Amino acid sequence: MAKTQSIVIVDGGRRLPRADILLNNREAGLFSRFSTTQLGGMAIKATLEASKVPHDRIGHVVMGMAQHSHRDSIYAAQGMRWRAGLSHEVPALTVARICGSGAEAIAVGAEMILAGLRHDPARPFHVVGGAESMQYPFTLYGMRGKKIGAAVQKYGPIDTRTLPSGTHLADLMLAGLYDPSAKLSMANTAEELGRRHKISREQADHFGLRSHHNAKHARDAGWFAEEIAPVTVHKDGAAEPLTVRHDTHIMDDASLESMARLPAAFEPGGIITAGNASAVVDGAAAMLIGTERDVADAKLKPLARLAAVGVAGCAPEIMGWGPVPATRIALERAGIKGKDLDVVELNEAFAPQALACIQDFEKDGIDPEKVNPMGNAIALGHPLGATGANLTLTCAYALRRTKKRYGLVTMCIGGGQGIALVLESLS
Repeated sequence: MAKTQSIVIVDGGRRLPRADILLNNREAGLFSRFSTTQLGGMAIKATLEASKVPHDRIGHVVMGMAQHSHRDSIYAAQGMRWRAGLSHEVPALTVARICGSGAEAIAVGAEMILAGLRHDPARPFHVVGGAESMQYPFTLYGMRGKKIGAAVQKYGPIDTRTLPSGTHLADLMLAGLYDPSAKLSMANTAEELGRRHKISREQADHFGLRSHHNAKHARDAGWFAEEIAPVTVHKDGAAEPLTVRHDTHIMDDASLESMARLPAAFEPGGIITAGNASAVVDGAAAMLIGTERDVADAKLKPLARLAAVGVAGCAPEIMGWGPVPATRIALERAGIKGKDLDVVELNEAFAPQALACIQDFEKDGIDPEKVNPMGNAIALGHPLGATGANLTLTCAYALRRTKKRYGLVTMCIGGGQGIALVLESLS
């Protein structure tokens, strides 16, 4: 790839704080009132303001989203586009690669520019990123065309009082976390990966604690401040508005003793608990990309170069191992080795899944201490379609802050895939 045709991430990308879907597991989360398109719109708007790129220079919006969660979700990236204030002339594309959707959106946006088939020189910059409201609904299957109450159900809302006794609602979150090809839930695939890599409950708990400690240190040091766009929330009509400035799941008082007391959450004798699995949160992130030449011509500040992308498949029953082959592909395409990486952002879907990847990363020369130095999904959360974009911003800003060169963003993907992005700092 010629240097002038390298894809550059423009300084100014922003993410929202990641907010738990429930407060204290009892009441609606701080972002529960926002749909995925609203969250994505807020992230895009903040990015446009911070990067100072004129709206009429935006050629496309490409945003990741894993699953429909609200009435307006089918509009996805298009809804995020207009909510951010971009004109109707700007087209929008929704990308879905489950947990890798946010990273895939960055890759697709870059490929659209480099291919040239749809690239508009007058609008050379693309908005890329991802969003996810994890407030997935409960749903009712098999009632269309059946008599409910006094009428046959064709369309529209259902009065639950007219449903037959014993009718069950399905939780779309739990439904989406089950892989029919593996005949396992995502957590059970991580348990299987833990068994194959001989990872103990104590190791998993230590890793979970490390995530919270690292995230707390990063938050308190202000390292996340430059990437986060605060969100003002009106919890109800009487209370004063609340401004959310930080990721809400970080535990200030986490300890190994408290981790050890938590029961196995997914299978008898298992090692995954609520303390060493990714937090369920709502979130969104966005950034602007363009060719290095266009960024320079527009006198914008470059943040990082997208050096390579790797996508790989693996057996679905160990889906969490996907980052390993994806990273090997990305490193080879970038022309660097594992030892050259300075910051690694590996999505912590589950502690044994992340630890299994880290074991094999180390064989490829990647220093385990360079993995998730600011915590990751166990402490910060995993808003599916947004995670890849969140981690990309965190990695790019960390490279600039530490004056380092190469970073890796990688995550596993349900069904047996992995995706990896290699970044090169330009700051």
